[in-house]
This record gives sequence, structure tokens and C-alpha cells, in this order.
Amino acid sequence: MSDDALEEVSVLSSIYCGEGEFELLQQSADGVTVQITSSVVNGEKVTVLFHLPPTYPLCLPDISVSSSTLSRAQCQDIRQKLLIHAVTLPREAMIHQLIEKLQSLAVSESSPGAESEITPDQDQAQWISVLSLDHIRSRSRYISLLERWSKQLQLSGRLILGRNILVLLQGNIAGIKEFCCLLKTVKVDVDSSGRKCKERLMKVLIETPSALSTEKSLQGFEVKECLSLSELCAAFEEVHLTEVYKKLLPSLRD
Repeated sequence: MSDDALEEVSVLSSIYCGEGEFELLQQSADGVTVQITSSVVNGEKVTVLFHLPPTYPLCLPDISVSSSTLSRAQCQDIRQKLLIHAVTLPREAMIHQLIEKLQSLAVSESSPGAESEITPDQDQAQWISVLSLDHIRSRSRYISLLERWSKQLQLSGRLILGRNILVLLQGNIAGIKEFCCLLKTVKVDVDSSGRKCKERLMKVLIETPSALSTEKSLQGFEVKECLSLSELCAAFEEVHLTEVYKKLLPSLRD
């Protein structure tokens, strides 16, 4: 755990010093877990669990939300809004900013027990994203990081190597955006001089809601080589993403 993160925990305990507001639940090699209870619009009490991984704040905190008065769907909606807001913040201490965001959120006007009125559950919605990478020189390190991030962020996908280097991802939108942020903030490869570098030239070619059923969705994270456009097309057909390939085709390198 970085010194910055430990300092942030200390500051948070001073800010949220009211009875039951702040609690340090765990501190270990796996990171720090803190619990903060605050209010949102209409005075509803909400408890937010933040797990700060060892790489925080380069990686976003894991967030869970609970409440004795709000429904599970309402809590999931709050969690999703916090995750999306976290993606927009600089990679520095952010918990206090997230709590301030929490206090500004409007709770759905549906009654606490009316979960069916809150649809769809955005946190569970599946998205498809296709990223373009500029180069992969340190292949084993690069692929290892992509696999680790996809697992941590609960994403499925494929790294497609060939004339175009593509990353195909499926999962919730907050996880996909965090994956993109990691590519641009963590040194994943080496440049032509052999120095460690970030993937600054990564581009998001496609980002769209997924229409895939669970049976047809991507599973795990795989690496596949496609040396021609016909092989690339077949790779997308294999995972039932032919329409995505057609939209992608104009942006591919000749």
C-alpha cells in the first residue's frame, strides 16, 4: 500500500469523525478496506465500502454500497454512478471526492421496495468495446497485464495480434473505461529504445451496448493471431460479433 493511500485513510478518519461515520476494516498486503456511512438526498443513510488495492490510486478502488432503507437496485445505481465518476477523476486520492459525489446524488423516487421500477440495472449491462494498440514489444509482460486487468475488472475479451493489434472487451462500462485508463497510466511495454512506456496511442474504435446472450458471450481472456482480414473477420464471427466487425472495418489499417 502506497504512503499516499495510507495518508488518505488517516485524513478520511479525521474528516468523517462522527459516530459510526468511518471505520478501518482491514489493512494487509492485499490493500486497505474502509467503510464510510453518509447521507444522500432526502437524508437516506448509505454505507459505502471502499477497498483500496496495493496499486491504488493508479487503479480505482473497489466499491460496494448498502443501505437499510434503500432497495438493492437503488444501491447498485448509486454504486454505478460512483464508479463512472471515479473514472473521470485524476489518479490521486479520490475517496473524499467520491463521498462528496455521493452526497449530491439524487435517489430514485420509487419506493424502497420497488426494485422492479428501476430498470435496467446499469451495473449489470454488458458492453462491447474494441481497442486499437500501437505496438507490443514486451509480449509476455504486456499480455500478462492485460489478462490480470481483465480478471480484476471482471471483463472478458480477446487480444488479436496481426496487421492490426486489437483488444476486444465485454463487460460493464465502468470496467471497460478503467481498463482503458490503466493502458494509458501504467507502463505496459517498452519503446524502440527498450525503455518502459505507456500505451499512449491506444484508441477506442468501438464502444457499444452488447446484444449477446450469456451463452454466446466471450469467456475469459484469449490471445488469437489473425494475419489477414479474412482471419480477422472469422475471429469476430466466432464470437457472434459480425456486425461489430463490419462497423470496425473502415478504421482498420490497410
